[in-house]
Amino acid sequence: MRLTLLYGGLFFVAGSLLLWSTYLLTGRALNERFAVKSTVIGPAASPGAGGSPLQHDVMFRQLETDVRQRADGVLDEMLRSSVVIMVLIGIVAVVLGYLVADRALRPLDRVTDTARRLSESTLHERIALNGPPDEVKRLADTFDAMLDRLHRVFDGQRRFIANASHELRTPLAINRTVLEVSLEEPEASPDLKALARALLGTNARYERLIEGLLLLAESEQELAVHRTVDAEQVVRAALEQLDPHPRRRRLTLRDDLRPALVVGDPLLLERCVFNLLENAVKYNVRDGEVTVSLRLDGDDAILTVDNTGHPVPAYEVEDLFEPFRRLQGDRVRSARGSGLGLSIVRAIVDAHGGAVTARARPAGGLSVTVRLPGAGRDGVTVS
Repeated sequence: MRLTLLYGGLFFVAGSLLLWSTYLLTGRALNERFAVKSTVIGPAASPGAGGSPLQHDVMFRQLETDVRQRADGVLDEMLRSSVVIMVLIGIVAVVLGYLVADRALRPLDRVTDTARRLSESTLHERIALNGPPDEVKRLADTFDAMLDRLHRVFDGQRRFIANASHELRTPLAINRTVLEVSLEEPEASPDLKALARALLGTNARYERLIEGLLLLAESEQELAVHRTVDAEQVVRAALEQLDPHPRRRRLTLRDDLRPALVVGDPLLLERCVFNLLENAVKYNVRDGEVTVSLRLDGDDAILTVDNTGHPVPAYEVEDLFEPFRRLQGDRVRSARGSGLGLSIVRAIVDAHGGAVTARARPAGGLSVTVRLPGAGRDGVTVS
């Protein structure tokens, strides 16, 4: 439409310039012809004609006036006809301009539709535009080449995750088995058992780290499961897995849950909620509190996890969602976690088309809010 308006505007501007130029040139030509005729008719009429010179002068003035009126009438008629013709041709030009612009931009619509339709699971599709090697064809070919590169990158990433899932977990599982067997050995010395327990704790920490890294990588992929899930059941399942009293610190756990349907992967959503709750418990204080609430806001499900704890600087809150980032006081206390909990939460929420925010509570601790698209939101498909 913008191209059509541009074409139409340029046509009317050029047509107006052409019309006024023709009008001025025609008027100038008529004036020059009239001036020549007046010089010829005036002297020629006076010597041989009857009557007094005064009568001849009056007749000449009447003739001059009549000729001027006729010339002005011709110019006015030409101007009116030209304006009408220009308007009619302009309307035809605008319609033709719209059709030409639509035909010229149709390949770009194809590029746009393909880009909108593509996702991680359909990167094998291509535009494959046929036509002359013009700018649009070069754009489509460049887009196809970019899709080829992206396809190779995603395939390599998927293969890496699959290989790493096996190659990294297997040695750690073997180490854990050997250490557990050594702890059950009756002839093992106390020093050997103490060393085995220390190595078992280190092994468990690396298992959690690798599990977190693999889960983070999988969460950043496109969702393979799209199901309608009751978020309330997901939160309750995560609460059942949670240890509310870690390291002999008593905590008060409160919940205010209401039914809320969302679309996504139930296992990933459960892991997202569990990570939030685990963080809220792990970084709490003695006799602290954790409050979990779930409600509907329009079609969206709103999950909020509040926990007491040590004061958190407001400028460090956003950094907590980055991998391996902890608060200043917790960076050396790596035994508490790998720093991937909230990173996994954000990756899972982003994969579900939601948003997660956090804020520091004035009394200490964090308040994390997750907004997930509900099953009734426009544009959410259930399969």
